[in-house]
Amino acid sequence: MKTLIALLKDYWGILRRPSVYFSLGFLTLGGFIAGIIFWGGFNTALELTNTEKFCTSCHEMRDNVFVELQETIHYTNRSGVRASCPDCHVPHEWTHKIARKMQASKEVWGKLFGTIDTREKFVAHRRELAEHEWARLKANDSRECRNCHNFQFMDFTRQSKRAAAMHSTSLASGEATCIDCHKGIAHKLPDMTGVKGW
Repeated sequence: MKTLIALLKDYWGILRRPSVYFSLGFLTLGGFIAGIIFWGGFNTALELTNTEKFCTSCHEMRDNVFVELQETIHYTNRSGVRASCPDCHVPHEWTHKIARKMQASKEVWGKLFGTIDTREKFVAHRRELAEHEWARLKANDSRECRNCHNFQFMDFTRQSKRAAAMHSTSLASGEATCIDCHKGIAHKLPDMTGVKGW
């Protein structure tokens, strides 16, 4: 039986030699078609993991945060416009989306090891999870919020005095971003004991 190194050397030798049976044009066309199939499959899988159905397929999300979302204006409102999980937690631009998916891949480990597989574990980790998400939104200037809420089109006359004052000063000057004031807008806040300003 050949060793792994010997098999790899044989395989490399095959790859280095010109093809005896197929023309360069055929191999190029075959590689191009294989690339399209791979790219299509990759993007299809990416989009399938970018749906509310996928997000709520595990009980950790369905029984905890999704239930909370259903009680907010982001889920049901007079205009019928509804935010789903990916709208707030996954960037729309492709490069940012891939980076976020790579970050989120470590959440698979949490699923495999049962980090938050019970309500008690979820509550115990809730503040840590929320702080990670708040830090991400703070770092990207609340990019996902701004996909739907555009500062340039806000009608301050239809907002409360306090909201209009905050939006026209803090946001306009770049001192603050959406998540600074709107923590707990779609999900319940964790225990904020000991946090300055709460």
